[in-house]
Amino acid sequence: MNAHPGGEAHTRHMLELAALPAGARILDLGAGAGEAVRLMQELGYEAQGLDLHPRSPFVQEGDLLNTVFPDQSFDALLSQCSFFVSGDTPGALRESRRLLKPGGLLLLSDVEFEPWDSLLEAAGFSVLLSEDLTECWKEYYIEAIWRGDPLCCEWPRRRCRYRLLICRKEE
Repeated sequence: MNAHPGGEAHTRHMLELAALPAGARILDLGAGAGEAVRLMQELGYEAQGLDLHPRSPFVQEGDLLNTVFPDQSFDALLSQCSFFVSGDTPGALRESRRLLKPGGLLLLSDVEFEPWDSLLEAAGFSVLLSEDLTECWKEYYIEAIWRGDPLCCEWPRRRCRYRLLICRKEE
């Protein structure tokens, strides 16, 4: 499980920080091959995944910017390296707010070219916890270049950070 910086250890860390109760309903936005979904199910969560190009039965096809789920369907959302590549980070945050129950948590890790804080506040989220994982992301990015991953080199060529954020939907 290494489709994002830190792999499974990073996903476990995010879940530990969020301290979600067993059975919490979680949607992985940009779930890819469903490794995080499978892990969350093993840990006792009611988890499912969504991706434009699903690569496993754990993940259904769909766009994180415009999902088919009803309002307030989830206790938490997990997104690792998906909001930036969606091309519409504010739109991803709006859809996330719609999907979360009141007080629901957004577990987010992604690149940051401009501070996430103002985007999150504008979308109605408060930041409960923030960690700078830029060094981990640099290692991941260098490995991707070494492997010849073509997506790796299409990103903007300007300074950025990689942050882990645990956010709560505010009323």
